[in-house]
Amino acid sequence: MQMKKWFTSAFLFALLLLGLGELGARLFFAADISGRFDYGYSPDAGFDLRPDGTVHLFRAGGRRFHPQSFPRHRPPGTFRVFVIGDSVPRGPSFKGAYPYLLGTELQRHQIQAEAVNLALPGYGARRCQVVLRKALEFEPSLIILHVNDSNKYEDEREYRRSLEFKSWHPRNWPMKIFIFRRLYEAQVEKVFWRLVPDQIRLKFAANDPDAQLAANPDPQEVQARVRLARETTAENVALAREHHVPLLIISQCRLINDGPEAFHFEDHGLDALGRSLAGDHVYWLSMKEVFSHLPNARSYFSDSGHLKQSGHLLMAQALVQKILQDEQQLGLSALKREGKDGGG
Repeated sequence: MQMKKWFTSAFLFALLLLGLGELGARLFFAADISGRFDYGYSPDAGFDLRPDGTVHLFRAGGRRFHPQSFPRHRPPGTFRVFVIGDSVPRGPSFKGAYPYLLGTELQRHQIQAEAVNLALPGYGARRCQVVLRKALEFEPSLIILHVNDSNKYEDEREYRRSLEFKSWHPRNWPMKIFIFRRLYEAQVEKVFWRLVPDQIRLKFAANDPDAQLAANPDPQEVQARVRLARETTAENVALAREHHVPLLIISQCRLINDGPEAFHFEDHGLDALGRSLAGDHVYWLSMKEVFSHLPNARSYFSDSGHLKQSGHLLMAQALVQKILQDEQQLGLSALKREGKDGGG
């Protein structure tokens, strides 16, 4: 009798709609769902390796890549650069960000360059490392790692989410259904948002999670962020050396306004981190040093940490100078000669 009450026509119809919705989501939006519940910790989300050997970047699995494509194997004579980081190197637009501008600047120096922007908004040290591990599969000539101490809060939250409901215990079965998981996320987000301090909530409303750094200046929290950045960046250096790939570290800085005409820069110890790790095919560029000598440095920033397109161009030019200083170690001398011979 109880069984009949459950299996009413309305219940069966609702079950049918749910099944059709889930089937439709997985059939027609499989690429978008791929890695969706790994929250940035899936190594493959957003990377589409086509049968023709081309890698296409797309938005999936919580990764908002700029749409780009490149050959799986680095073409002969090409200097391939991957830029990994958060919303700062991702830039105000694809062509307005320093990774793209770096590629064009290198080509102006007769270098056949290919620069790929793998930066993702809201990504901290942990999730950037996941992207770096994937990038190492695609034969980079150089990896540029933009090191920031923000987004630790986001990384930790998404890591906890990625571990939830991973097992196939019967109590987790409902959360294997895409629609149920999305409803759960929406509800959790409402509860989570109420627990976030007002200061951070206001910053989030104005900008992306990078604003957490400015919103929470507590010394202990800053130390924890810098410590995580230091440990993870050291691991990244070891990974790059293991794969014999040169690594260029960019240390992020923050512009602090002291008044209508006065300002200064803070790097939270990231410059010291970059300096300590440099050496043996590991290079370092201080964002603070790029801008601090400019009397109108504030005009290059859209806020305390993000750059306008003019700031991205300045960064690209500084990177080219840095790269050309070490062109022999990076194998650029031969590429430049090839470019000149080809142009003649």
